[in-house]
This record gives sequence, C-alpha cells and structure tokens, in this order.
Amino acid sequence: MLKIAIIAHLKYAIAEPFAGGLEMHTHLLAKSLRERGHDVTLFASLASDPALGMEAICEETSLLETGLAEAGNVAFFREHHAYLRLMTDLQTRSFDIIHNNSLHYLPLTMAATLRAPTVTTLHTPPFCWLESGVRLSRNSNHLVAVSQATADLWQSVTAVDCVIPNGIDLDLFPFSPQAAADRYLVWYGRIVPEKGLHLAIDAARAVGLPLRIAGPRSNPAYYSERILPRLGDDVTYVGHLAHRDLAKLIGGASVALCTPCWEEPYGLVVAEALACGTPVAAFRRGGIPAIVDETCGALAEPDDVTSLAAAIRAALTIDRAACRRRAEAHCNAHRMVDCYEQLYRRLTSRTADLAQQPDREAALALSA
Repeated sequence: MLKIAIIAHLKYAIAEPFAGGLEMHTHLLAKSLRERGHDVTLFASLASDPALGMEAICEETSLLETGLAEAGNVAFFREHHAYLRLMTDLQTRSFDIIHNNSLHYLPLTMAATLRAPTVTTLHTPPFCWLESGVRLSRNSNHLVAVSQATADLWQSVTAVDCVIPNGIDLDLFPFSPQAAADRYLVWYGRIVPEKGLHLAIDAARAVGLPLRIAGPRSNPAYYSERILPRLGDDVTYVGHLAHRDLAKLIGGASVALCTPCWEEPYGLVVAEALACGTPVAAFRRGGIPAIVDETCGALAEPDDVTSLAAAIRAALTIDRAACRRRAEAHCNAHRMVDCYEQLYRRLTSRTADLAQQPDREAALALSA
C-alpha cells in the first residue's frame, strides 16, 4: 500500500456532473487507487467529492471569474495562495508519492522542497504559466503526457519521461448495440470556443440529422453569441446531465461529434462514445487520431464543416460492436491505473535506494 497525495486543479470541483475531462480523470484516478487499497488524499476545491479522501484547499475559482479583470485577478491570487499553502504544508507531511494533476506552476516549482517524489501529468499543450513551471522544475518532477501527441507538443520545452494514455471506466458507459430509432447525433462537453460546437451544429445541419447537445455552458458569452442563435427544432441543448442520463444520451446517438479547435490532448469524449458503441466523427487533431481509426469512426480536416459532414456520413455505416471493442482495447482505465501504480513503485523504490546510499557508503568506509 502506498500513501499518495493527488493535487487537483481548482477551477472546478472534482465531482459529478464533471465540468470536463480533467475533472473526470482526477476523480477516476483517486477512486481507482483507493479501491486498490492505497491511502489516497485528494487536495481539491471545496465542493469536490468527499468520498475520495478529499481535503479542501480553496473554493472553486471558476465562481470568482465573471469576465472582469478584477475578478480574474482574484481567482489568480486565490489559486496562488492555496497552492503555496498546500506545498508548504506538504513539506511536513509524510507521503510516498505526490501526483500533481493540476495545471498550476507552483506544484511544479516547489516539488524540489518535498521529500516524496513528484509525478506531474501534462494534460494540455504548453501555455505560458505551466511552461515556466516545467522549465524551472525539470529535475524535480517525473513528467507524464496523456498522449504521444501531447508529448510531441512539449518536445520544444522538455523531454517527457513517459506517456500514459488516459482511460475511462468502461462499466460506466454501457454498450448500446443499437442506436435510438429516431436517429440523432450527439455533441457533449464543455461549451467553450475551443471545443468548436458551432462547427458541429453546421455539419449536423449539412447532413440533415438532428443534433442533441449536453454539457456545462462554461463560456456564457460564447453560448449566447454563437450557440443560442443556432438552436432550433433540429438542434437542442439538453443541459449539463448527470452521468447516467449522459451515458443514455450517448448510447442512443447514431454518431458522436468531436470538434476541437485546438490540439486536443487526448479526447475522453471519444473514448466514452466508443465504449457506448457510438461511432465518432471528429477533427483530426491532437491525440484523437490515436484513438479513432476506420473501425470505429471517421476523421475530418480540422475546422472544415464539409469534411466533417462527410465524416459523419461515413461513421453512420460503422459497426457499433467494433466501436466497443476499440474502447476495450485502447481506452480501459484499468490499464491506465496499472501504469501509474508501476510508475509510483519505481519512483519510490529509487527514492528508498538513494536514501540508503549514505549508509552503504559509510559501511564501505568502515570495512576498508
């Protein structure tokens, strides 16, 4: 058994309904490690799931962001001070491993002050604050990328130590051998500009199939200006659904759309759709091509509505059982957690060997 600290990001709660893939990943990792008998403490925001052994270090900073510069500054400093207190506190606490699952620079830069080895998972391409933290702390963190595409994006900054692809709990996304009789497409996730929902709507209308949309309206301005005017009888927003309802929605769809306007690091929504047996039509970006092949979906040229419409038509012909098999082979969370456990044990063993090195050197000196 290992004593593990997991540091979450603070923008959203690590609890259902998940705001996005990072929240789901963090929840799944903490839950799975606890089920395997490890002593896990999750350091997260106030409304996170207490069943994860959670210690709250800050309220959700998304609640402090209203679009005003002053509010953005409040959120920035609230996170800064929360992580500073946490990293200072961890200097006096006993953990075997620290897993930094946040997107903040301080857990990276202060890792050298901790006795336990630190694993940092890179969930995004480089951005200024995270990149500066990585550059300052390279020798203090074991860096993991969630896909080879993400590792490649970090190559100009630093070499990533290993790639551990994300995974999902397949049992939570039951296989639906048949789509709903009233055919529809589905798009779900955070409704923000970089997820490209407006392009999915245009492609669905080009194909002539209704589109159902689910997820949090994380960018109210984008929703009101770019999405709301596009809604109608054929394009409906069904809300931010609880997991059971979301899985039912995905499983009933004829095709799931994934339309990132950035280099999507992994694509958890793709894995979830495939687990339900729903073929995927997606832009060829980031980590998505490593999951989607011709057996389970079709890829489109990025930002190209015509290409996406063609991908939807191709995906409509794909066998749903093949989609589930693809998810079982490439998206299983058990494999992901196995890899993290192996990494933790390798790093803790190395730390123990280094700690014993002075004793061995002293013994050799005495024997000489």
